[in-house]
Amino acid sequence: MAPVHEKNHLLSMKNDDRGVGHQRVRPGSLLLFLILFPILLLTVAFVAQITPQPASSPAPRFVDPLPQDTGAAGLQEMLLRLRTTARLMQTVAHPDDEDGGMLTMESRGKGATVLLLTLNRGEGGQNKVGSNLFDVLGVLRTLELLGADRYYGVEQRFTRVADFGFSKNANETFQKWQGHDIALGDMVRVIRTFRPDVLVPRFSGTDRDGHGHHQASSILAREAFRAAADPNRFPEQIKEGLLPWQAKKLYIGNVCGFGAQTCPAENYTVKLNTGEPNPRLGMSYAQFAIEGLRHQQSQGVGGFSIDSGPRYTFYKLVDSVLPSTVDKDGHEQDFFDGIDTTLPGLASRLGAEESNVPWLRPGLVDISNHIQDATQRSQKEASDAAGPLLVALQNLDSLTSRVDGSQIDPQLKQDLLEILDEKRQQAQAAINLAMQISVEATVASPQSVATALPREEEALTVVSPGQKFLVRVKFHNGSKYKLVVNRIRLDAPQPWAKQVDEEAVLVVAPGKDQYANFVVQIPVDAADGRFYTRPYWHRADPETESINTVDDERYVTLPFPPSPFHATVQYHTHRSGHDLALLGGEHKLGGSDGPETEISSLVVAPFIDDKGIERRRALAVVPAFSVMLEPGQQVIPTRGDEECRVRVGVSSNLNGAVKGMLHLEVPAGWRVEPSTLAVEFRKRGEKEEFEFKIFPASLKEGRAKIRAVLEAGGVNYSEGYSLVTREDLESFYYYQPALQRVSIVDVKVPKDLKVGYIMGAGDDIPTVLGQIGMNVALIPADKIATEDLSQYQTIVLGIRTYDTQKDLALNNKKLLDFVYGGGTLVGQYDTGVADFNKGKFTPYPAQLSRARVSVEEAPVEILAPDDGVFHYPNQITDHDFDGWVQERGLYFMDQWDNNFKPLLASNDPGESPQKGGLLRAQYGKGTYIYTGYAFFRQLPAGVPGAIRLYVNLLSAGHEKSIGQ
Repeated sequence: MAPVHEKNHLLSMKNDDRGVGHQRVRPGSLLLFLILFPILLLTVAFVAQITPQPASSPAPRFVDPLPQDTGAAGLQEMLLRLRTTARLMQTVAHPDDEDGGMLTMESRGKGATVLLLTLNRGEGGQNKVGSNLFDVLGVLRTLELLGADRYYGVEQRFTRVADFGFSKNANETFQKWQGHDIALGDMVRVIRTFRPDVLVPRFSGTDRDGHGHHQASSILAREAFRAAADPNRFPEQIKEGLLPWQAKKLYIGNVCGFGAQTCPAENYTVKLNTGEPNPRLGMSYAQFAIEGLRHQQSQGVGGFSIDSGPRYTFYKLVDSVLPSTVDKDGHEQDFFDGIDTTLPGLASRLGAEESNVPWLRPGLVDISNHIQDATQRSQKEASDAAGPLLVALQNLDSLTSRVDGSQIDPQLKQDLLEILDEKRQQAQAAINLAMQISVEATVASPQSVATALPREEEALTVVSPGQKFLVRVKFHNGSKYKLVVNRIRLDAPQPWAKQVDEEAVLVVAPGKDQYANFVVQIPVDAADGRFYTRPYWHRADPETESINTVDDERYVTLPFPPSPFHATVQYHTHRSGHDLALLGGEHKLGGSDGPETEISSLVVAPFIDDKGIERRRALAVVPAFSVMLEPGQQVIPTRGDEECRVRVGVSSNLNGAVKGMLHLEVPAGWRVEPSTLAVEFRKRGEKEEFEFKIFPASLKEGRAKIRAVLEAGGVNYSEGYSLVTREDLESFYYYQPALQRVSIVDVKVPKDLKVGYIMGAGDDIPTVLGQIGMNVALIPADKIATEDLSQYQTIVLGIRTYDTQKDLALNNKKLLDFVYGGGTLVGQYDTGVADFNKGKFTPYPAQLSRARVSVEEAPVEILAPDDGVFHYPNQITDHDFDGWVQERGLYFMDQWDNNFKPLLASNDPGESPQKGGLLRAQYGKGTYIYTGYAFFRQLPAGVPGAIRLYVNLLSAGHEKSIGQ
C-alpha cells in the first residue's frame, strides 16, 4: 500500500500530538487491569456498530486479515512486494466493473502496488439483496467493494461523481456530471498522489463498452494520462503541494468484447492468463478474485464461480512516453515491459542527477541483496528471514536519511522518499510476519457485563462526546528472541488518551505478551462533528443530484475517513550474546541493538453476535443521539384527513439518565400538536418513538419539508444514523438529516379495493400506498401456496419477484388462476431475462428483454387513450410524466402475443419507441398487467403523476365493482 499524503490523513500529526506514548509499559497483569477498570470507566457509551477504513499502511484496513495475508504465505507475498517498485492503477466506473483476475495477478502474483479507482459508488443501481437505494446503497457497495479489494490486494479510491442510473452514451454521462473536469480533477489527484507506472482503464471508451459510465471512465483516463503531468491542469492541486506525474504507459481494456477469451492479434498488446494457479492462494488468480467479487451481493454476483483452467484478459497499449517495447507481432509480455521496476532501478529515475548521489545505487543493491537473502532463507524457515530483513530495514533508514539531506531535484527527491518509505513499511510488515509479532487493541467490556464477551447490543462498538472508556493493548512476541518495547502508543486525536500504567518492563521474552492500558475521554466539544465516523460526502437530494458534495477535503477520494483509533507498538531486537544468531554471521548491525520496527492495529470492540459467534468491530465515534423522522418520505393525499401523523425515532448512546426536548420545524402556517415533547432515557441503547400531529395550512398539490430537532445538554441534534453492514463485510454508518420530505398529491383512491403485495428483492411501494389510504397487505412468498387469494381484488408482484422468490415460480399457475377468475395481477420487472422467458410466467406468450429508457425526461406517448387505465380513478395526462426521477423504466418486453395491448411508448434520444414497458391483457374474467416503468423509484420519491397512474393500474378491471 502506498502512503497517503498527510493532507488526506486524519492522523497526520506529530507523534506527540497524535496520542499518548508509553515509554514505560507495565506487565500483563490481568488482576491489576480488573481493579483499575471499574474506577477508570466512569461513563461508557455505545449504541451500535461501524468500521471505517484507515487510509494507508502501516495502519491496517481491516479488522481481520485473510489467511493468505498471514503466516508464511503472507511473508512470501510481502517479500515479493519488497523486490519490486512496480505501480499499476486501474480505472473503472462502478463497483464490480474491475478486472479482478488481472488485479490479483499483478498484486499478489507479481508484487506490484496496485490501486483501483472507481468513479462512483454504484448508488444509482438496483439492490438485489434489499430495498435500500441511492446513497445508503452507495455506502453498502463501498463496503462490498472493499471486501473484494481484500482478495485483489489493492488500494481503493473514488471520485465525487455519483451513479445517476443507467446511461446509454458518454455524452449523457458527462452532461449529468457537469462536464469532464469534476471527475477528471479527482482522477488527476489520484494519479499525482499514487504515481503509477502504468494506467489501465478497464474499458475502451467506445460504444463497445455499453454503459455510458463505462465509456466515460476510459475517456477520462486517456485525458488524465497527460493532464496529470501538466502543472497547468488543475493548478490548485499543485498549490496544495501535489507534484505533476507522468505515468509511463496507458492501456485500454475491453478490446475484444467484455470477458472474451479469444482476441485477434492486432487488437491487443498484452495477453494475461489469470487462470494460472498460485500455490499461496490455493487456486488461480481469477478464482481468488471471484471469491472477493462474491462479496458484492447487492450486484447479484454472490453465487458466481469459475472452473480452473486458462482464463485470458487482453489490453491494448494506446499511449506511452517510452520507446516501443513490442515484438514483431505488436505484443508485449507484461504491462511493465521497458520499465525498470527493480530496487536499484530507482537510481535510474534521477537521470543525470544520479551522479550527485553516487552512493544511492550501491545502497539499493545492498538492500535488494538482503531482501533476496531473506526470501531464500524463508523457504526453509519463515523466522530465518528476520535477520536479513532487519539489516535491510536499517539500511533503508540510513539511505532515506541520506536522500533527505541530498541536493537533488525536489520533485525527484519526493518521489524517491515516498518509495523508500513504502519499502520501509513493507519491510516492517515482513519482519512482523517472520517473527510472528502481533498487536491487539480492544475496548474493555462494560462494567455490567458478567460474561467474558458482551452481546452485540452491550459492546462498546461506538462512543460519543463526553464519554470515557478503557482500551487494552496486547503486544505478543511470537519469535524465539527477546524484544525491547520502546513505546506503546494509542493514536487518537490529542489529548483524548491518557496513560494509566506505572510499572515499566522493557524486554519481552519469547512467547510472552506485553500489555498497556489507556483511558480515553471523548471531549464534549467533539460534538461539533469533526471526529464523527461518517461519510465525508453527501447529496442534499440523491434522487436528482449527480455530484456528491465533499464535506471534508482531507479525505477526498478515500473510501471512508480513517478510524481515529489505532494502537502502535515500536520495538527493536535485544542484542545480547544469545540473540546474535538472529542476524546470522554475515549480517552485521551497527550499534548494540536492531533497528526500530513498529506494528499497528485498529482499536476494536469484541462481542458475541446473535448466532453465538465471536466478532470484532472497529471503534467509532458517533453523536450522543440519533434522531430520525420515520419514514423519510411521506405522501399526503389532498382528499385525505386534515391532519397527518409524524413519528420521530430517537435513540441514546449515553449512560445513565438523560433528558431533552423534541420539536418539529414545519412550513409557515402549518400547526403541530404538541408543540414539544419531553424526552427521557435511562440507559444507553434505548430507543423511543414520539408522535406528532401535523395540520397543513392547505392540501394543495406540492412539496414540503418537516424537520425534527432534539435539544439536550445545550446541543441540538437533527440527524440520524444507521448501521450498514453484513456478516461478510466491515461496517459503517449512513447519516441522514432528521427530515421528512412531504409530497402532497391530488390522487383519488378506490374504496373497498384490497391489494395483496408479494415482495421481491424489496421496495417501498406498499408504504406509499398505505400513506394515501389504500388497503394493502403483504403476502409472504413462501405462503402463496396456502394463501386464500380470493380475499384480494388485486395482487402485485414486487420488483424482481421471480428472480428472488422461487416459491413464486412454483405457484405461478395459482396466480394466473386468480386472474382467470376475475382478479387483477400487476407484475413488475425482473432482471433474470432468460429464466423469466423460460418460465413462461405470463398468461400469453411474451418475451422479456433488457430494453430500457434511461432518460427520466424522455417523452411518453399514451398509445391507448381510451383505455380505463388512463381514466379510473384518476385522469392521466401527459403532465403526469413530469418530474420523474433517474429513469423511465427498465426491462421492457420486446415481443408479445396479440392478446396484449401496449399502453405507453417512450424512448431515449435517437432510439425507436419502446412499447413494451406497460402491457395489458384480458385473461378469462380478469386483467393481467406487466410494467417495466420504474414505479419503485417514483412512488417513494413522491412523484404525483406516477402515484396516480400506479393507483389506476391496481384498479384496472374493477371499475364497476368498487367506488371512490
